[in-house]
Amino acid sequence: MSALWTADAVAAATGGTASGDFAVNGVAYDSREVGPGDLFIALAGEMTDGHRFLDGAFAAGAAGALVEHDIAQPHVRVADTAAALNALGVASRARTAAKIVGVTGSVGKTGTKEALFAAFDRIAPGQAHRSVKSYNNHVGVPLSLARMPAATRYGVFEMGMNHEGELAALTRLVRPDIAIITAIAPAHRAHFASEEAIADAKAEIFEGLEPGGTAIVPHDSPHRDRLVAAARPHAARVWTFGFGEGADVRATATAPAANGGTTVSMTMPDAQLTFTIGQPGAHWVSNALAVLAAVEAAGGDIAVAGLALAGLGGLAGRGQRHSIRVGDGEALLIDESYNANPASMAATLAVLGAEPAARRIAVLGAMRELGEESDALHAALAGPIEAAGVDFALLVGAEMAPLAATLEGRVKICQAPDAAAALAILHDVLKPGDAVLIKGSNAIGLARTVTALAGDKD
Repeated sequence: MSALWTADAVAAATGGTASGDFAVNGVAYDSREVGPGDLFIALAGEMTDGHRFLDGAFAAGAAGALVEHDIAQPHVRVADTAAALNALGVASRARTAAKIVGVTGSVGKTGTKEALFAAFDRIAPGQAHRSVKSYNNHVGVPLSLARMPAATRYGVFEMGMNHEGELAALTRLVRPDIAIITAIAPAHRAHFASEEAIADAKAEIFEGLEPGGTAIVPHDSPHRDRLVAAARPHAARVWTFGFGEGADVRATATAPAANGGTTVSMTMPDAQLTFTIGQPGAHWVSNALAVLAAVEAAGGDIAVAGLALAGLGGLAGRGQRHSIRVGDGEALLIDESYNANPASMAATLAVLGAEPAARRIAVLGAMRELGEESDALHAALAGPIEAAGVDFALLVGAEMAPLAATLEGRVKICQAPDAAAALAILHDVLKPGDAVLIKGSNAIGLARTVTALAGDKD
């Protein structure tokens, strides 16, 4: 296998000076993630300086480092390692002939990115690349680009934002051939004057489209026309996806699948397909339509992509399921702990509502960055909770008080100040046959609750 980067290539991309010949097969900026043969990028951040961790990185097997001063180990010296990381990402994008897909949205972007990767990897095994985890910001995006092998056929990159202008910068690094917006919802509402402003900020992804590129937007969104108008100056074609009449990529029929997922009949401009999405929930059907639209736009085989969607498993923090030991029996744990906003809360509560269980328990952490509408948006979760037939709602965090007040006398509730208290309550109330959904904003820390409970599984 050829090297991902040589010292000379890194120096040429970044304008740096190489200490000598070396080659790397990976790129990392966190010394805890460095593996044998990696290039360690010593970023100088607000909290700490990556140069402090050079010895640890080389002890872990780094083959070289990108640094701002000379060191004894193999390195490329640059004036600014953050700027050099960007430059390395730009160079990686410039050297590939891959079809590149950029994904953003208020909800569903990581799941859609993972589903796209699964589809492309099924189409071209070993020749697909994607950003890992949620590496979707000003550091994660160039890092993900820098990790892309030159011979990649399909690349998928997630891009996130919580302020105006962020996506405009990221999309010009990625330069997607295909740009997807999964959905618009009041996430990061504290930083925007309106939901329309969020839509405008998400639409910045279209500004980086390559000539002849395709924009893919949600047909059923109230912001559809706004997104389409924003895409048209940059895209050669604009496709909509969804359930409504007139969508270019449309689910014409759905039925429950034996594995808890959904069988979908779909039409698109030049094809029809019936496929199964392994993940439960209408939101995953929507994600799958966006995925197949992108595969078609990239010239891939949508039938093969459909097979990949059938085998798609749950992601940690985003739908992964655990069978956990409770007393003499078991309970189902649905891990949606990674993050939360009103739209994703409603979607995953609907999934819980579809579960055949002795009791349905919703452990819901506060939703952060909702601004002045926070109280109203939290209280509005009462509708989805009741519609899901939730028997017991455990509400975590002070921001959940308006929801607790709304649910009083309608659903059995309990409030917990933090994730540790929620775990203690769960240990007392869980019974065999329960189905438990855990979801909340990252800052609430409910992932630790999932880890503790999942440790009880067989």
